[in-house]
Amino acid sequence: MKILVAIKQVPERDAQIHVASDGRWIDESDLNYTINEPDAYALEEALQLKEKNGSAEVVVVCAGPERVTSTLREALAKGADRAIHIEADDLGERDTLGVAQVLADAVKAEAPDLILTGLQSDDLGLGQTGVVLAELLGMPHATIIMHVEVRDSGLKVKRELEDGWFQHVEMPLPALLTIQSGGNKLRYATLMGIKKAKTKETRTVQATATATGPAIRLERVYLPEKQKKTEMLTGTAAEVAAKIVEKLKFEVRVI
Repeated sequence: MKILVAIKQVPERDAQIHVASDGRWIDESDLNYTINEPDAYALEEALQLKEKNGSAEVVVVCAGPERVTSTLREALAKGADRAIHIEADDLGERDTLGVAQVLADAVKAEAPDLILTGLQSDDLGLGQTGVVLAELLGMPHATIIMHVEVRDSGLKVKRELEDGWFQHVEMPLPALLTIQSGGNKLRYATLMGIKKAKTKETRTVQATATATGPAIRLERVYLPEKQKKTEMLTGTAAEVAAKIVEKLKFEVRVI
């Protein structure tokens, strides 16, 4: 069984973010990068499936400039068998369809039995790349997956729904799943894993899909504006309490 995991490199969560001079994206000149956390859960799911099924091969693929190789090495150190770097310096000029096309072109030759991605990315959070990739590859897909069980006839997956509900779905292979964060405990790369990663294959391919005009374009990125506001509530104690509850529910949204 061949399991392919699509991962993305994103700025670290505690990085100090500054808006670029053109106001359309962040300044990337002085940032540290790491694996997108939802994709880390997809990788963990793949590694656990490999441990349960024995003969599975886990291949990680990441598109981006030269710096993404550090994220690929981290995935190899955790237990992935080999890596594919799609060399693309223009991901910022591509929308979801453009990025998914780059991934699709690179993974077709691999003919994986199962493709896993994170539910969404920490930087943009669109949650679309996985399902668009499945459509381009003509694969059945399921989203918000908490658990995957491989069966002789295909897969049985557990999907998270709303209000504490779950859905169990049986589906054939090959298939694509987007993995929900928190379903497993993430592992750390061991010293032995880091040493082994140096000997594992990392293949570099060029992005074959030509960037076209994106359907969606970011016009402005800005930090949240902080405001102070004081509002006096009048009425009886019961009326004021009801107004406070309403504001906490619908304005502050904490209850």
